[in-house]
Amino acid sequence: MLPTWMVLAISLTYLLALFGVAHYADHLAKSGKHPNIVSNPYIYSLSIGVYCTSWTYYGSVGRAATSGVGFLPIYLGPTIVFTAGWFVLRKILRICKTQRITSIADFIASRYGKSQLIAGVVSVITVIVIIPYISLQLKAVAVSFGVVLAKDVQSAAAGLGAYDIALLVTLVLAAFAILFGTRHIEATEHHAGMVVAIAVESVVKLVAFLAVGAFVTFGMFDGFGDLFTKAAASPDLARLMTMDMAGTNWATLIILSMTAIVCLPRQFHVTFVENTDENHLTRATWLFPLYLLAINIFVLPIAFGGSLIFGKSGMDADTYVLALPLSAGQPMLTLFVLIGGLSAAAAMVIVATIALSTMVCNDLVMPTLFRVMEQRLAGRRDLTSLLLNIRRSVILLILLLAYLYLAAAGETYHLVTIGLVSFCGAAQLAPVMLFALYWRGGTRNAAFAGLTAGFSVWIYTLFLPSFAKSDLLPQSFLEEGPFGIALLKPYALFGLEGLDTISHSLFWSMVFNVAAFLIVALYGRQSRIEHIQATVFVEAFSQQQPHMLGAHHLERGGASVESLHQVAAKFVGEERALEAFKAHAQRLGLESERELHVDTGLMRLVERLVAGSIGAASARAVMATAVKAEQVSLEEIMEILDETSHVLEYSRQLELKSRELEIASSELKAANDQLREADHLKDEFMSTVSHELRTPLTSIRSFSEILQDDPDMPAEQRTTFLGIIDSES
Repeated sequence: MLPTWMVLAISLTYLLALFGVAHYADHLAKSGKHPNIVSNPYIYSLSIGVYCTSWTYYGSVGRAATSGVGFLPIYLGPTIVFTAGWFVLRKILRICKTQRITSIADFIASRYGKSQLIAGVVSVITVIVIIPYISLQLKAVAVSFGVVLAKDVQSAAAGLGAYDIALLVTLVLAAFAILFGTRHIEATEHHAGMVVAIAVESVVKLVAFLAVGAFVTFGMFDGFGDLFTKAAASPDLARLMTMDMAGTNWATLIILSMTAIVCLPRQFHVTFVENTDENHLTRATWLFPLYLLAINIFVLPIAFGGSLIFGKSGMDADTYVLALPLSAGQPMLTLFVLIGGLSAAAAMVIVATIALSTMVCNDLVMPTLFRVMEQRLAGRRDLTSLLLNIRRSVILLILLLAYLYLAAAGETYHLVTIGLVSFCGAAQLAPVMLFALYWRGGTRNAAFAGLTAGFSVWIYTLFLPSFAKSDLLPQSFLEEGPFGIALLKPYALFGLEGLDTISHSLFWSMVFNVAAFLIVALYGRQSRIEHIQATVFVEAFSQQQPHMLGAHHLERGGASVESLHQVAAKFVGEERALEAFKAHAQRLGLESERELHVDTGLMRLVERLVAGSIGAASARAVMATAVKAEQVSLEEIMEILDETSHVLEYSRQLELKSRELEIASSELKAANDQLREADHLKDEFMSTVSHELRTPLTSIRSFSEILQDDPDMPAEQRTTFLGIIDSES
C-alpha cells in the first residue's frame, strides 16, 4: 500500500502543477503570444467538461450498480441541448457578449429591468442550491482518500478521519479557487489560466477513468464479452441489463440535466462568460457530447465488475472505481484514479465558487454596502481591492458552509441523490430564462413571483427533508406532515403519491413557478427599462449594438468626462478605464480622449465597464447615483433609454421587411421554376406530336411512290397497299 504522506504529497503536487499551468496560460494570454493555445474550441469544449464532477466519476458507477442503464439520463439531457438546442445556447451567448454579463444572476436581472432585487434573489437561490453540490465533491474526495488510505490510516495516521480529510480538502480548494479566480477585478475578463487548468483536469479525469475501465475489462476480465457473460449468469446483474431496473423517472432526469447544463452557475460561467469566440460554441456542439460518450463507455463494465468481485460484501458501489484496482494490487493505477477523482471534484469546486463569489459580491454585498456606507464608498477613489477581498472571503465562506452541510446531512444521501437535489433547485431558474429569451411580456414582479414560488416548493419538498433524515428535524415532518396535516407531507404534497421524491418536487415546483410567473406577468405592466431589455433579449440577433451605440448621441452639457472617468476607474482601475476611454475616442475618430464629450455613448461605455466588475443591476444603481450627482432630469434619462428602444424597434421593423422580401423572392423563384417546367413539358409535347405525325406520313409517302413507280403491280397487292395508305391517313 502507498503511504499516507506519499498520497497526500502527490495530490498536493498535482494541484500545484495545475496552478503552474494556469499561471503559464495567463502569461500567454496577457502577452498575446500564441493566442490559439489558450483560446481554441478544444480547450473551450474540454472546459465545459466540468459538468462531469465526482458524481460522474464515482456516482455513475454506484447508480449503474443498482439501476443498470439508469445512469444515462443525466448525460442524455446535455447531449440533447448541445446537439438539438444549440440555437438557445447561441442566443444566450450573444446576449452575454453584448450585455457584458458576469453571471447567471446578472443575466436574469438584466432581462427584468436590471433589477437588483432579481439579481439578489437568484444569487440566494444559487448559493443555497449549490452548497449541497459542493459538499458532494468534498464527500467524494474524502471517501476516495479514505478508501486508498484505509489500512495505512490505522497505523500511520490515526485520527485522520474522513471529515478531517474533507476539511483539509476544503481549505486547499479554497486557496486554489482564490488564486485561480480572483486575480482580476472584471468578472467578464476571461480567466484564461483557469479555463486551461479546467480543460487539463477534464483530460486527466477522462484518461484516468478510461484507464481503470480498460484495466477492469481487459485485465481483471477477458474483455467485454467475458464480463457481460458472467454478469448475465448472475440473476441480480441480469436484471440490470433490462429496462425494468432502469427506473421510471427518465423523463424527469433528462429534463433536470437539460436545465442543469445551462442553469448551474459553473456551467453558465464556463459556457458563456468565459467564451472568447462565438464560433467555438459551434465546435463544442459535437465535441462536448463526444466527451460525455467517452467518459461513460466503461461505467457499466466497472459497475458489473465490482458487483461480481465484491458481491454482497457491503462495499459501497460508489467506490468501485478505486476499490477494484486496489484489490488487484495496482497501487499506482489506484493513485492515478484518485488523482482523476480529485480533478473531477476540484474543477467543479473552483469554477462553482468563483461564479458564486461573483454573484454574492455583485448582487448581495455591494448593493448593501452602497446603501449602508454610501458616503464612505463615495470618498474612495479605488474600490478594486475591496471587491477582490469580498470575493475571496465569499469563496472561503461558501466552502465552509458546504463542509458544515456535509457534516450535518452528507451521510444521509448517496452522491447521485445529493446531485439530483441540487439539479432540481437549479431548474427553478429555467422558466424565467426561457421567458427572458422568447417572450416580451415578462416583468420584474413576475420573475420574482416565479422564482420565489418555485424555490419555496423545492425547499419544502427536498431540502428540508434532508435535515429530517439527519434527525435535525422530527421524522413526523416527513411521515405525517407539519402539524399532522397529511396534505402537506413533503413527499406527498396535496395527496400526490406514486412519484419518486425528485419527480414529485420537480412537478410541484415547476407548477408553482410557471403559474406564478404567468399570472403576475399577464396582470402587470412593464416599466420602460423592462420593455427595452425585453427587446434587447428577444431580438438578440436582429440588433447591431456596436453600430447602434454610436449612431446617435444625446449631448450632456452638465456632466463632465472627468467625473465619468472617475466612476469607471473606481471599479476597474485607472489603467483599464483610461484604455477604454482612449479606445472609445478612436472609434469616434478623435485624436485624444480629452476631446470626448459626455453623451449617451460615453455613459453606456462607463455603465458597461462598471457592469463588468459588479454586474448590470449594481452598475445601473451606480450610474443612477452618478447621474443624480450631475442633476440630470428624469426626462433626460428617459430620452437616453428611449433612444435605444427606438433603434431596436427600427431594427426589428427592418428585419420584418427583410423577411417579407425573402418570402416574395421565394415565391418568384417558385413561379419561375413552374414556368421552366411548363416550357419543358411544351417541348416534350411538340416532340411527341411531331413523331406521331411523321411516322404515318412517311408510310403513306413510301407506299404512294411504290404504286406510282410500278404501274404493272398486281391488283391484289395494289389493293393491299391502298388499304395501308387509307389506315394510316
